[in-house]
Amino acid sequence: MRIVVLDGYCLNPGDLSWEKLKLLGEFTVFDRTPANLTIERAKNADALLTNKTILNAENMAQMPNLKYIGILATGYNVVDLNYTNNHEIVVTNIPAYSTSSVAQMVFAHILNITNSVDFHSQIVHNGEWTRSIDFCFWRKPQIELAGKTIGLVGLGNTGMATARIALAFGMKVIAVTSKKNLSNDIKHVSYNELWQQSDIISLHCPLCADTKQIINADSLSQMKPTAILINTGRGPLIDEQALANALNTGKIAAAAVDVLSTEPPKADNPLLTARNCFITPHIAWATAEARQRLMDIAAGNLQSFINGNAVNVVKN
Repeated sequence: MRIVVLDGYCLNPGDLSWEKLKLLGEFTVFDRTPANLTIERAKNADALLTNKTILNAENMAQMPNLKYIGILATGYNVVDLNYTNNHEIVVTNIPAYSTSSVAQMVFAHILNITNSVDFHSQIVHNGEWTRSIDFCFWRKPQIELAGKTIGLVGLGNTGMATARIALAFGMKVIAVTSKKNLSNDIKHVSYNELWQQSDIISLHCPLCADTKQIINADSLSQMKPTAILINTGRGPLIDEQALANALNTGKIAAAAVDVLSTEPPKADNPLLTARNCFITPHIAWATAEARQRLMDIAAGNLQSFINGNAVNVVKN
């Protein structure tokens, strides 16, 4: 079996091993594949592994041997599933590999905002504590999480992991979710109730027509002026200009995002210069532990396919 990884760098910049996949066939890995080289690199492959490289009907039509596509992520919008279904190409993804890591990043952002961790570290290194006449000082308010309300949009694996951490901090948890029979610790609310009641809002829903730009001028207008918005889900869940406007005019207090509508962002993205907007470069998933888990599941998916018992198959 000829196996080609089209864009392996973000999964494995050199600190992991491809060995489990190498054992499954003739193996080639490319760090990145520009669109104009996709066909050339994939045309003889039996199995392709891709993260963000687009596999559409036009280019897959020129890959006559292709039998399997392993997506090195949970989302599968990079593959034309209509084409793969019609041509009996099996597509798999990697579900729930980064749940703990993403929930951890949610609280890394929350704690950085509520305790101004990075800000106070910087001013200490700039000499302000050395010059202080007091044993302590703070230049931004210190906010306790206990008793605050966190609103979760979506209660999948990551939403539930985030809820458990919030409860451990003594927070009240409310959620918009299709799940029934929630525990007594989590209260089911409407969108409007969530916008209005939450001290912190964290997005954990899939991106679809109903959730695209769910954070917009209207939802932002309902939030508390002290509200904090967290997005570790999908960039297009947010109308970025509306959020920038809300931050710059003080309609909400702060936002932290690990994902943007276009990645890498364009230089004129309004969130790059917005007040109290904290941005990390799509790294919530990228702990060494989560990436190793992803690597192991990817190898297991391909091995199961070879054995005739495909798992984690994506259906259109």
